[in-house]
Amino acid sequence: MRLPAGTFQGAVRDPETGIAVLRRAVELGVDHIDTAWFYRRGGVVANELIRTALAPYKEDLVIAAKVGPLFGSDGLPTDQAGPEQLRGLVEDNLRTLGVDRLDLVYLRVGGMTAPGGESIATRFAALAQLREEGLIRHLGVSNVKAAQLAEAREIAPVAAVQNSFHVQDQGDAKLLAECEKAGIAFVSFFPLGGGYRPIDPTRIAQVMARHQATSAQVALAWLLAKSPALLAIPGTGSLDHLEENMGASHIRLTPQDHATLAD
Repeated sequence: MRLPAGTFQGAVRDPETGIAVLRRAVELGVDHIDTAWFYRRGGVVANELIRTALAPYKEDLVIAAKVGPLFGSDGLPTDQAGPEQLRGLVEDNLRTLGVDRLDLVYLRVGGMTAPGGESIATRFAALAQLREEGLIRHLGVSNVKAAQLAEAREIAPVAAVQNSFHVQDQGDAKLLAECEKAGIAFVSFFPLGGGYRPIDPTRIAQVMARHQATSAQVALAWLLAKSPALLAIPGTGSLDHLEENMGASHIRLTPQDHATLAD
């Protein structure tokens, strides 16, 4: 999301920087890239950057895409696609990424708002049909409540849930536990505290000092230690930020750290 611009209405970033970030990420061991057809700004399209930087793709690289949101009159992805529009969005991801099948496609619910509660059955069934046709390997749901996940699982297997979750935003702890028990990946969007609930670095300052780490590194280290089902997708548009994020994988939080972060 951060490759074309810092925000959906922010200044367009240099595409060459985005390409460099992607290539360096894979060099550092990243094997999971989260994208969407609506990650674009001023002619710079995240999917096209991914294709330019990384195609032909390594066999162990998983590229996950999201469909559902549509751009509204304000230029933001605030509207939602109906079931009849989802095929076109999936095909756009296929074309811009340059693949015949998408590894993982989420039905993103609710645009830029917090999870609602509306039925997702019709739209998820449309994606399930595309999976049957071989255009999608695995299905996921994003920005959902437990009842919506259950609804989706009645239709087709769900491989991943992508919801807002971080060290100071644990409202979905029960849903995470449910996913862990069911063997479903739980992918935390805004793991560094963007969006609905920013992270207050003063509350994690002691842990930062003990590990000589940044707030982003502590937040990511906490996520990686929280559950084997958790995956983090910290967005970045810079090489420095990428290197900082990847440094979190070397941090091993202690019981004292976890107690501090639980306060």
